[in-house]
Amino acid sequence: MTDVATENLEAQEAWNGVLFDRFLSYRDIVIGGLATFGDEALRVYPPKPGNRVLDVGCGFGDTAQELAKLVGPSGSVLGVDIAPRFIEQAQHEADEAGVANVSFEVRDVQQTTFDDSFDYVFSRFGTMFFDNPVPALRNVRAAMPDGALFCSVTWRRKVDNPWLYVAEEVVKPLLPDPDESETDEPRCGPGPFSMADADTATGQLVSAGFRDITLRRFDANLPFGTSLDRAVEMNLALGPAAEALRLAGDRGEEMRPELERLLLDALRRFVQDDGRVEAQASTWIVTARA
Repeated sequence: MTDVATENLEAQEAWNGVLFDRFLSYRDIVIGGLATFGDEALRVYPPKPGNRVLDVGCGFGDTAQELAKLVGPSGSVLGVDIAPRFIEQAQHEADEAGVANVSFEVRDVQQTTFDDSFDYVFSRFGTMFFDNPVPALRNVRAAMPDGALFCSVTWRRKVDNPWLYVAEEVVKPLLPDPDESETDEPRCGPGPFSMADADTATGQLVSAGFRDITLRRFDANLPFGTSLDRAVEMNLALGPAAEALRLAGDRGEEMRPELERLLLDALRRFVQDDGRVEAQASTWIVTARA
C-alpha cells in the first residue's frame, strides 16, 4: 500500500476519481496543449543519454515516454503520480508502445523516500498541487546526487493565462465558496497557480536544498477547444472555474445554463478563423541544481 500523507488523501481521491475522468475526456485538448510547454523545457534543458530520470506528477505518462527516448536504452525513467488510475493508464500505454526503459509507481512524493538516485528530475505541471511543497521537494533533492538537474514547468500568473483566467473571473463570483463542511466533493490541492510567484517558487527550492535556481519565462498560444462550445465545456470541466462549479454542488448545477451562456460571450474573443479556440498561456521553466 502506497504511503499517502493524511493531508493529501483528499487530493488523491479527487485526482483518482472525477479529475481523472475529466482529464481523460479532454485529453486531446489539455494534454495536447500542455505538450508545447514540456517540449520547450526539454529542448532547452534536456536530460543526457544514459541518465536515470524521475518524472514527478507524470499523469498519463506522455512526458515519461518522451524522456525515455531522450535518455535512450542505456538510461531509465521512473514516472510517479499520487493517483493509481493515472499510473495504471501510463503503464498500459508505455507497454503498448513498447517503451522498455520506463516504469511507473504510485507515490506521494511528499511522503516518499526514494531507494534509487536520479541524475535528472522533470515535472510538467506536477509540482503545483503539493499540499506541502518543501518536504516533497526535499525528498526529491535527497534522491539526487550533487550537481543533478531539476527542471519543472509551472504556470505563471493567472492574468497571464486568459485561457483559464477569463472563465474563472466569470464563474467564481456567481458561485458560493463552500468551506470544507459544506461540500462532500474532494478538493484537488492548492491549485495550478500555487507556484506562479517567482519568489515563492525560488524560496521553496532553496528551503528544499537546491541551488543555482533559474526561472525562464515561456509563453505560447494554447488551443483549448475545437469549437467555442467545446471551449466552454472544457472550462466547466477543468481548471479554477470548473473547481468552483464542482465544489458548489447542486447550486452550481442549477446555475450551469447561465454560466454556459456567460462563457460563450466571454470566450468568443479567442475564436480563430478556422473555429478553433486558443489564447495565451504563460509558464515558468524552472531549473535548479542539487
